[in-house]
Order: sequence, then structure tokens, then C-alpha cells
Amino acid sequence: MCEHAPPCPHAADTDHHAAKVMATHPEQGWSLLCNGVVTFDDTGEILPDGTVVAPHRPAVRRMVAAVV
Repeated sequence: MCEHAPPCPHAADTDHHAAKVMATHPEQGWSLLCNGVVTFDDTGEILPDGTVVAPHRPAVRRMVAAVV
């Protein structure tokens, strides 16, 4: 699918997020990468074989302000 030189990472590669964006719809919250992966703003993904990857945002740490 990728015609870039050097080619973008394959969808099965661990660095598949490094592929170039071919189409983006920020109003809908998704982008299509040239390796066929659809990425979502919530960090979820759909791989070309139909596999769904659940969102994997890092945990948010709460900071508590000290009252002096």
C-alpha cells in the first residue's frame, strides 16, 4: 500500500504509528495511515485485518496542591 521511499512501517510492526497520514478527519476524530491502520483521537486503532486495538492512553496522575 505504501509508495514512500523508504517505505512506511507495516501495520504489524511495533512502530506502525510512524506511517504517513493519507486521510484525516479531525472533526470525526480519526486518521488513515498509509499502512492501512485507522487511528482515533482516543488512541484506539483498527488494523487492516479488522482487529480492534482498545484505547491505550497513559494513566493520568492527579496532583494534590498543598495548602499552606
